[in-house]
Amino acid sequence: MADTQERRVARLAKQINGFAEKHGGAEGQVAYIGERGARIVLVGEDGGWGDLVAPTYAIAQQAVEKAGITVHEDFDGEFAAKVTTGPYEWTRMAGIQVGGPGKQ
Repeated sequence: MADTQERRVARLAKQINGFAEKHGGAEGQVAYIGERGARIVLVGEDGGWGDLVAPTYAIAQQAVEKAGITVHEDFDGEFAAKVTTGPYEWTRMAGIQVGGPGKQ
């Protein structure tokens, strides 16, 4: 079982590092999402963002530590302000209802 956990941590850390390389660096935040595990939210230095889901909070924590990124306690303040959103995000996040693209 430890080998499986180590592989998951390594795979997530590799994905985090890949994101960081693509976006000029990255910072993250880990959030517990119940039985599904934990969500790792990543924000790149260029404002790009993404997320990964780990099967447990412990695996998510180990993955961000292994990747060596800065981890924030909360997704707010200066960290959240780094996120760049565009038409795609407005549409995907119910933008039509709150004045995004397509609002007539």
